[in-house]
Amino acid sequence: MSELRLFLTAVQYFTRVPVPRWVGHSESQLNAAARWFPAVGIGVGLVAAAAWLAGHALISPLVGVAAALAATAWLTGAFHEDGLADTVDGLGGGYTRERALEIMKDSRIGTYGALALVLAVLVKAGALLALPAAHVATALVAGHALSRWLAVTVIATQDYVREDAGSRAKPLSHAIGGAGLAVATACGLAPLALLGPAALGGLLAAVLARAWLARLFRRRLGGYTGDCLGATQQLTEIAFYLGLAVAAGRAAGLDVFGVHAWNWR
Repeated sequence: MSELRLFLTAVQYFTRVPVPRWVGHSESQLNAAARWFPAVGIGVGLVAAAAWLAGHALISPLVGVAAALAATAWLTGAFHEDGLADTVDGLGGGYTRERALEIMKDSRIGTYGALALVLAVLVKAGALLALPAAHVATALVAGHALSRWLAVTVIATQDYVREDAGSRAKPLSHAIGGAGLAVATACGLAPLALLGPAALGGLLAAVLARAWLARLFRRRLGGYTGDCLGATQQLTEIAFYLGLAVAAGRAAGLDVFGVHAWNWR
């Protein structure tokens, strides 16, 4: 029951899905629930997969991808997309650490953030459309789980840099323990097994994106904020789809993004 409470706490924090009142809420509870963030990603990915299958079957692959992206944005309240926009605004417009953090806290969206959201949707849709249709649903589940696991690894390895106690991500500022990280890792990596060898290409791309982001956060901010976690989720998810599309195309000798990919054989 304690683990169920923690899982539902993660659901409550990251989605619009209602949970029973007995779940409750506290900072320590939310911090312990970090282990279940990738599991929430699996659930979000399943919703996206269902939307893709419906749109693809009824109308077209493009409509299926648009439905999947719309479904996840609605289900999560565009929580991670907001983090991406704020992070890009802050790092793009702030020349000092203090100014970057100030911009990231501003609820208004700037040019950098707006452009980042548009490009994120376009690249994400393009990468999904480049996949074989039979693999899109599974890729969505794996991408949402993996990207949230990579965000958890940022919590585990970096310092939280916001000093204001009212920050929504403040309860996540305590490093996750070894057992919690093991649970998160299992949930984040398990769906990759459904994609076969091509999943390694996606995993490599996502891990490289996470490494670059972590270095950027440490250099520019001295650590992470809640917005940085949202940006990590979004950008590693995109990187995963891109790497998966390239790996799947090379393995099958398909055209990926209009460029012929040679056969691994």
